[in-house]
Amino acid sequence: MVSTLGIAVVGFGWMGRVHTQAYARLPHHFPQLSLRPELVAVADEVPGRAEEAAGQYGFASATRDWRDVAADPRVQAVSVTAPNFLHREIGVAMAEAGKHVWIEKPVGLTAEDARAVADAVGKAGVQGTVGFNYRNAPAVEAARELVAAGEIGRVTHVRIRLFSDYAAHPDGALTWRYERERGGNGVLGDLASHGVDLARYLLGDIKSLTADTAIFVPERARPTGATAGHTRAAGGELGAVENDDYVNCLLRFTSGARGVLEACRVSVGEQNNYGFEIHGTTGAVFWDYRRMGELAVSRGSSYQDQPVSTVYVGPGHGEYGAFQPGAANSMGYDDLKVIEAYHFLRSIAEGIPYGATPADAVASAVALDAMARSAAQRTWVSLA
Repeated sequence: MVSTLGIAVVGFGWMGRVHTQAYARLPHHFPQLSLRPELVAVADEVPGRAEEAAGQYGFASATRDWRDVAADPRVQAVSVTAPNFLHREIGVAMAEAGKHVWIEKPVGLTAEDARAVADAVGKAGVQGTVGFNYRNAPAVEAARELVAAGEIGRVTHVRIRLFSDYAAHPDGALTWRYERERGGNGVLGDLASHGVDLARYLLGDIKSLTADTAIFVPERARPTGATAGHTRAAGGELGAVENDDYVNCLLRFTSGARGVLEACRVSVGEQNNYGFEIHGTTGAVFWDYRRMGELAVSRGSSYQDQPVSTVYVGPGHGEYGAFQPGAANSMGYDDLKVIEAYHFLRSIAEGIPYGATPADAVASAVALDAMARSAAQRTWVSLA
């Protein structure tokens, strides 16, 4: 029997749209779900934005105040897609109001923020899902299974990269993303948080790390109006960029493996160049987000001059079969968010967490805080 679940979205920039579209697609890709999302309410503080969203996507009501959502008895589950500095306040309030929470990473600005949300979710007995979407790629799940099965031997080292040019233009507006109090630690929370989650998901816990950070675009123009995404603003009053454009981090895992995690938001010539290279004692596995459905795999007993083959993931890997009938058919970013929405509603339906949880957000935030501390102190930091 299928029941409806009242859904609200708080914050309707680009990510709010992605969440909303993911809910709409759920019945198409996962008809076996016993819960059917119903778009009840949308909230955004920018005048007219929530009303526009309601008209376009069919939300029953619109408001500028997210507190209206917390008080709305029709709402049973909430997507928190507001800016980072609002994650803690909104996430805690929704959980305390008895709402299940799907919240975007990094879940606040610090590990303390992430813990507050995780604690509120746990205390309220609601389900929580976090937006670490790259772990949902069927190829990433296949790589995890391959590593766990010992197909490349004992993992020795990994390199994880997240390079993008979304902040490379000097006319990029000085939005909340570049302010310490509202955007946190910059590229660490934005991109490196995904890198930490991939590292933990694929290889287990991180024991210690050391990091170096940098700001490469020190000033930007302040925007004169509401912004969404990565708006440009030329000729306005200049202000200082307060958080990091770049991070490079050495990792030591509890398994004994070593790693390198590098992330940058101002990499000219790089568009979503995300991926990893995992090396083991008998092989290796490589993944590039831009070729989402492929793995490059080397395995065998040759050690030296061992070939690398391309593996196309198919219906037997992760949730691929919900989207495509055969291997090598393409999936995209929005499909990963549909999988995330599926995990969220399945968690609610079964009362068991699926996918990334607030505990994963805490673990990622602990590592990010350690990176910032390491860069400031120029030393190794233990995560124990």
